[in-house]
Amino acid sequence: MVRLFVALSIPEATSLALRGLCSGLPGARWVNPEQFHITLRFIGEVDGRTARHVAEALTGIQMPSFEVALHGVGTFGDKRAARSLWAGVRPSQSLERLHEKVDGAMARLGLEPDRRKFTPHVTLARLNQPPVERLGAYLAHHALVSPPSFTCDRFVLYSSFLSHGGAIYTPERIYRLDGVDDHGWMDDEAEDWERAEAARERESWEQERRQMQPALSYGFGD
Repeated sequence: MVRLFVALSIPEATSLALRGLCSGLPGARWVNPEQFHITLRFIGEVDGRTARHVAEALTGIQMPSFEVALHGVGTFGDKRAARSLWAGVRPSQSLERLHEKVDGAMARLGLEPDRRKFTPHVTLARLNQPPVERLGAYLAHHALVSPPSFTCDRFVLYSSFLSHGGAIYTPERIYRLDGVDDHGWMDDEAEDWERAEAARERESWEQERRQMQPALSYGFGD
């Protein structure tokens, strides 16, 4: 099985500005800046055959490129039970349209619809009971932040591996909005995803085993 989602990647200049927001809040587990993205559609775990159909279905999506602008910060959950911190995305009809196209492609495959309201954002941190006063001060201080906007001319199909250290996102295929295919699709690529997923899982468990294994090289007196 492979866990998939569709998203916009964040270019370097915007990512650099977002990194500047990732400090000063106790109880925050900050996202690796390399993992910043704007989710268009969460797909979930699918088998290799379905993954191949997903990748093929997304090739038909075309539309003009458009600007994406970020502004402000917020949380999911109220201040006393906030579970994540995010940078907001200014309303965009083009972004909504792209979301609808991706969602429609998945619906035509018979995949379960995502019942959640589309709320584009960039997750900055997972929160574990941050002090209410500190969270309020953080949100107020960054309320007007506006990282550099960027042109969206492509979107990405990502795989997600849930390791013991958190989720690892890997771009699997890039789709240009002008319809030009950056990466050819191989029939056995979904099987490669599953083999890579299994290898990452084995490595994660091996790292944990090594960390838990007691040191064996004790010195003993004669």
